[in-house]
Amino acid sequence: MADPRGFLKHPERELPDRRPVDLRLLDWKEVYTDFDKGELATQASRCMDCGIPFCHNGCPLGNLIPEWNDLVYKGRWEDGIERLHATNNFPEFTGRLCPAPCEASCVLGINQPAVTIKQVEVELIDNAWDEGLVQPVPASQSTGKTVAVVGSGPAGLAAAQQLTRAGHAVTVFERADRIGGLLRYGIPEFKMEKRHIDRRLEQMEAEGTVFRAGVNVGVDVTVEQLRGDFDAVILAVGSTIGRDLPIPGRELDGIHQAMEFLPQANKVQLGDTVEGQITATGKKVVIIGGGDTGADCLGTSLRQGAEIVHQFEIMPKPPNHRADSTPWPTYPLMYRVSSAHEEGGHRVFSVNTEEFVGTDGKVTALKAYEVVMRDGRFEKVEGSDFELEADLVLLAMGFVGPERGDLLDKLGVEYDARGNIKRNDDFASSVPGVFVAGDAGRGQSLIVWAIAEGRSAAAAADAFLAGSTDLPSPIVPTQVAQR
Repeated sequence: MADPRGFLKHPERELPDRRPVDLRLLDWKEVYTDFDKGELATQASRCMDCGIPFCHNGCPLGNLIPEWNDLVYKGRWEDGIERLHATNNFPEFTGRLCPAPCEASCVLGINQPAVTIKQVEVELIDNAWDEGLVQPVPASQSTGKTVAVVGSGPAGLAAAQQLTRAGHAVTVFERADRIGGLLRYGIPEFKMEKRHIDRRLEQMEAEGTVFRAGVNVGVDVTVEQLRGDFDAVILAVGSTIGRDLPIPGRELDGIHQAMEFLPQANKVQLGDTVEGQITATGKKVVIIGGGDTGADCLGTSLRQGAEIVHQFEIMPKPPNHRADSTPWPTYPLMYRVSSAHEEGGHRVFSVNTEEFVGTDGKVTALKAYEVVMRDGRFEKVEGSDFELEADLVLLAMGFVGPERGDLLDKLGVEYDARGNIKRNDDFASSVPGVFVAGDAGRGQSLIVWAIAEGRSAAAAADAFLAGSTDLPSPIVPTQVAQR
């Protein structure tokens, strides 16, 4: 245990401050200020080193949380990053983007504020980069086998790094113009600056991974070329079809999927010029969807200078504390305020949109009404109808599956009942030598699950190529079968 009386001496949970709202809305930089190392050590000392560390159960990666908490408390940062990297290829991503199910299952969190696991994680990796402790880890020898990874989000990058380090020749294909997938073009800069991706890609290139951006596999590289040039293929193409809202007026201009809007904003922050960019500047914006993607749209709209923003959520407002329906150690249903919500906008719960209204082919308003949930179904509250002006409507209601067509259908993969790529307990698709990792097989999920799936699919592909594998697989077969 870091300090046998740590959580007794320091019951308070402390996190770094967020920069003032009026200042951070002027730029796209990350919102948090620096955190003192001494204070971080104090927070790490609150870890109880439980006999049964439920934080392990909460983390799909199996992160060795009590170990690196203890090491940070003792000032052994180099040992701490070694233990962190043992289970997580990219803690700089998860430490910024993960909703931290590990903290939700922290034993201390039963009756006190949970340990700041996520903050210790991100400080560990940021310090490691600053101190030059993150170096390439090339394979000791080559296997002579080739692997194609299609998709460069967290699942694809994790699979590629693991397989490269196992000695295979790995090529990552990405149809966008830059590597990074959802990390690059789905996550706004204020949540994670893209320099974190770039320096990790430099490490991977030094290890031997080859990246090919701007290549649409199935078109620019045919399926026949893919199967002929590579001994194994890992599909990490994500779940990219946005859930639509097929109501009257949907065809009007000014109604867009979130993933039409967010990537364009990211491209501009990277120095690109986007012709016909969808922007919120000076507009009345309505975001339909109350999750993380909706919050990303909110923060982006505010930075672009929207006149006013409303964020709609059909579900009722959650309680301020853990709901009885999600007891410890499950991830709690509760009211959360992201950095974007601090910055402005109006959150509207228990509301359903029934029609878009427009003039001259452009959206000008939407019609909606309040709902209540009875017996698991939404019912209209009579007399609650209202109309709200809107120049821009962003649909952020989640994703329903991977895109089919030139790649997946031509490969001949099968699909499950939810429209995801069907796979067995070894992450293998119905096509021999083709494996599936991340949201494409699992459905829309968390970044920690994406990295865990990438590592597990890499182990499965390595076993397929070499007959056996020493690569770790954090996801056991039952987790795949029962997902």
